[in-house]
Amino acid sequence: MRQWLEDIEARHGLDKLTLKSRQLVLVSGAILLVLVIYRGFLVQGDEFNWRPVVAFVLPLVLFLPSIIGRRARGHAWLAFVSLLYFTQGVMLASVPGQSVRGISEAIVSLALFAGCMGYARFRSRQLRQK
Repeated sequence: MRQWLEDIEARHGLDKLTLKSRQLVLVSGAILLVLVIYRGFLVQGDEFNWRPVVAFVLPLVLFLPSIIGRRARGHAWLAFVSLLYFTQGVMLASVPGQSVRGISEAIVSLALFAGCMGYARFRSRQLRQK
């Protein structure tokens, strides 16, 4: 696996791979945030309660400074947090009538995981070269 990643880095260059993985993080993070907000509003009953929305959104929002600051370590931690959303998506997919939302959340969270791990690797290697 390590040799395969090093071959990809040599073939495409760290700058391009860092940019592509950052784009994947931004797009998948935004989509996951929209899905989570939507799910938070669906949990609501007759009266609006902001607590479920905040509970679903807060873990993602806490990593915004790391994403904006382009910190590799913050991206690595966000990758681990995204696995919680993957687990939630898989559990939601098993609920009758919620399979599409669950599967979409699981796929988007896996994309966020891959983007974050790629960015953490490529950015840290890029900084070491400079």
